[in-house]
Amino acid sequence: MKKLTVLSIMAASVILVGCGDSATGAEAKAAAEHKTETSAKKCESGKCESGKCGGDKKSAATEAKEAVSNAAEKVTAAASEKATEVKETVVEKAAAATAAVAATATAAVASTKEAAASVVETTKDAATAAVDSTKEAASAVADKATEAVAAATGPDGKALFTKCAACHGADGKTSAMGKSAIIAGQAAADIETKINGYKAGTLNTAGMGALMKGQVAAMSDADIKAIAAYISGL
Repeated sequence: MKKLTVLSIMAASVILVGCGDSATGAEAKAAAEHKTETSAKKCESGKCESGKCGGDKKSAATEAKEAVSNAAEKVTAAASEKATEVKETVVEKAAAATAAVAATATAAVASTKEAAASVVETTKDAATAAVDSTKEAASAVADKATEAVAAATGPDGKALFTKCAACHGADGKTSAMGKSAIIAGQAAADIETKINGYKAGTLNTAGMGALMKGQVAAMSDADIKAIAAYISGL
């Protein structure tokens, strides 16, 4: 644009010089050269009039560049600030989520421990009850077995009666010392009661209490039952 302006001015000066007299042409030429030089200096200094040398366009481009640069800086700063905020938010949410998961896991572990302890305690109680029940059942079975064995292999009433035969007769039908009643065939319960009375010293039929006590003192309850059953069967 500056070259076109200068050339236009120079062309105009030549035309004026060619059309006028020499003096007028010289003056016009000098004026044109002065104007061209002044215009060039103004364009070089950036002080030319609007639209004639592009000074305003250069200024507008510079301002636009500065505006774009400023806008870019603002956008970058805003983006950086936003990214920082997002990062902080994400970190906070992640920390909160981690804490929540940890709390849930801790509660689950505690609950599992309590449940396991309860199961162990219940199982222990059930096992203890089962053992006790088994012991009781085993004891009952053992007692019955003992009774059965005792019944099968208990005292021999006939053998026990041998020391009584001297007074009561081998068949139990002799009156001892001519004083006692015949004992053969008496009820086993009655005979058992009388022997226990002699053993305790509370019975003294026909003055035979002391003698009978000596005879039955060493007898056990089983012995007394066995001999009473034998005498009852004579």
